Amino acid sequence: MIDVLFFAELQEIVGNEKVSVEADGITVTELKNNLLSTYNLDNLSNAMVAVNQEYAQADATLKKGDVVAFIPPVSGG
Repeated sequence: MIDVLFFAELQEIVGNEKVSVEADGITVTELKNNLLSTYNLDNLSNAMVAVNQEYAQADATLKKGDVVAFIPPVSGG
């Protein structure tokens, strides 16, 4: 299992700040695709991804115990 953290509007759409998923051995891209099919996360493709508090590439492979965070773009004024 891995923990997936959501921030800002992604958290609002999912209805929770964290979910646990079975994702050992898949890539960040595969995880994104799984989450897109489970939740209606239109902004997920624009989100930055961190694995264990370090920014990660789409081809990074996930392992049991990882914490993946999806951080959508922010704007300020």
